[in-house]
Amino acid sequence: MRIAVNTRLLLKDRLEGIGRFTLELISRIAISHPEHDFIFIFDRKFDEKFIFSKNIHAVVVGPQARHPILFIVWFEISVRYILKKYKADIFISPDGFLSLSSKITAIAVMHDLNFEHNPEDIPFLVRVYYKFFFPRFAAKAQKIVTVSDFSRQDIIKIYSQIPSKVDVVYNGVNLIYSPLEVIEKQQVRDKYTQGNEYFIFVGALHQRKNLVNLFLAFDKYKSNSGNSVKLMIVGNKMWWTKQIENTYNSLSFKEDVVFHNHMSTSELRQVYGSAIALTYVSLFEGFGIPIIESFACGTPVITSNITSMPEVAAQAAILVNPLNIDEISEAMHNVETDKILRDKLIELGLERAKYFSWDDSAVKLWKIICEINS
Repeated sequence: MRIAVNTRLLLKDRLEGIGRFTLELISRIAISHPEHDFIFIFDRKFDEKFIFSKNIHAVVVGPQARHPILFIVWFEISVRYILKKYKADIFISPDGFLSLSSKITAIAVMHDLNFEHNPEDIPFLVRVYYKFFFPRFAAKAQKIVTVSDFSRQDIIKIYSQIPSKVDVVYNGVNLIYSPLEVIEKQQVRDKYTQGNEYFIFVGALHQRKNLVNLFLAFDKYKSNSGNSVKLMIVGNKMWWTKQIENTYNSLSFKEDVVFHNHMSTSELRQVYGSAIALTYVSLFEGFGIPIIESFACGTPVITSNITSMPEVAAQAAILVNPLNIDEISEAMHNVETDKILRDKLIELGLERAKYFSWDDSAVKLWKIICEINS
């Protein structure tokens, strides 16, 4: 087979959810199947570390697809040209975007449909593009892959797809994520939070991540506890809104909120593993990778009781209503003060993390690829 892959989100030092999914699964598949050829399609100069094996041929074709108009140009002209030139048998698109004008068999990976539920979360032109094109991408794809049963049911319902067309391939946990020793934890706290204990949030600072309520809940927790605990926020401020900014500025304990930009995997292992708990009270998730990364690091998790998060966390996390500030604050207090509860959550989380394997997910995705090419 000649398998073409949309690799435009394999970005050096800037891998987020979709990029991580692409890296972990496609690298395993390409290395495990040297008998097949892979065409990686980039929209800009790429890092050689993303060429995982000799059976990968990388192609750079412009323009850089970072705007709705350029999305159309790149997928409908540039990608179609590459698929035809290299005589691809299958096109895999980890961000769900397809070339509607191409006749190549396609697998679209749709991680979630947040924009269908919360269109106000994204810029107007991007919203228009998504609302117009994604139903068409869903109709064109021979298979749709998603990352949770919640998202699978959502895609089937909203895009009127037959259930057999949509398969779940869970995200996995990088093997680097594991618990730290006590002395390491203190060294991390000394480095990042002046030696103080802290809660942590990891993710893009987007409106749907519910930072407004997280900030308010932390402020309430601090006013009740009177302790020196910090809140560490790890993520890019690209989606930082005026509402988030105003809420942050209104906090009584804003000096106890510590911001850090994108971190490497090894750095994330350290800051996850040294935290009191992950506070991941998002309003909408197709999966929520930080949940299982925290589990693997032996860190308790507080997360939302809606969308995919109960499915991913199962019984291993404290589930809260993300709209209820009191509930979030109380969960923070309980996990910080109750050692028995904390130890139980750590034990359950470590067991739950074993359920999510990039190796197993790569095998499942490969079976899907073979299935539609048979």
